[in-house]
Amino acid sequence: MPDDVTEIGPQTQIELEAAAFRRLQKHLMKDRADVQNIDMMNLTGFCRNCLSRWYQEAAAERGIEMTKDEGREAFYGMTMDAWKTNYQTESTPNKDAAFTTAFDENVAKKDS
Repeated sequence: MPDDVTEIGPQTQIELEAAAFRRLQKHLMKDRADVQNIDMMNLTGFCRNCLSRWYQEAAAERGIEMTKDEGREAFYGMTMDAWKTNYQTESTPNKDAAFTTAFDENVAKKDS
């Protein structure tokens, strides 16, 4: 990436960022649907639900009303119930404990 992002122009930057987002979304939703959200959160501090929330927050910043469920459906391309039925597996007590820590460190503290 150039030192001065304006060298590529603001519209091109937006298009590149949008393309990268769409690629990440496809990767997480189709290519690696086997990776569990809880594992992503425990390892990286974010998961698909975070991305859908960021999508919802970006809509709100532009005056677009969107519920949590609508944000998730926009990101997941299906309802959360459908995702869980098709892709979510059972967790373990160790993963649940690690998730609580990861959520507190990466989501709860940042929201307050």
